[in-house]
Amino acid sequence: MRRFIPILIPVLMLGCDGSFRPKKPGNLIPESKMADVLYDVFMLNAAKGVNKKVLENNGVMPQKYLLDKYGIDSTQFAKSNEYYAYDTKTYSSIISKVKAKIEAEKKVVDSIIELEEKKQDSIKKSKIKKTEIDTAKSIFIDSKILDK
Repeated sequence: MRRFIPILIPVLMLGCDGSFRPKKPGNLIPESKMADVLYDVFMLNAAKGVNKKVLENNGVMPQKYLLDKYGIDSTQFAKSNEYYAYDTKTYSSIISKVKAKIEAEKKVVDSIIELEEKKQDSIKKSKIKKTEIDTAKSIFIDSKILDK
């Protein structure tokens, strides 16, 4: 073990000097656009996880779709992602924007689900009321028949 310490210390020092920091690509995707791209990446990955066949049957090729939508190529995305990922503050800021967008979308979906549940409840209630009215009519008619 003692023999490895003299080798390990210089390796660690070289690893921490920042020389491995990726160079800023000339065609770096702007932060706001990168947040949009990553949002779509997360959404498409979730969609693939839920039902990949639906995407395939509709001819949606997620990677091609994203690249075409944002007018970027895979190398540009990879280099931009690598550059931002190295700077944790910037990448964290980008991911925060993505999370905020996902949360906003989730609130919209939750509201739609809640409205749909209320609609279904009111339909059930109206069916119950109709059944009660029909039953009351039937009892009224039966009682009139019996009174005769």
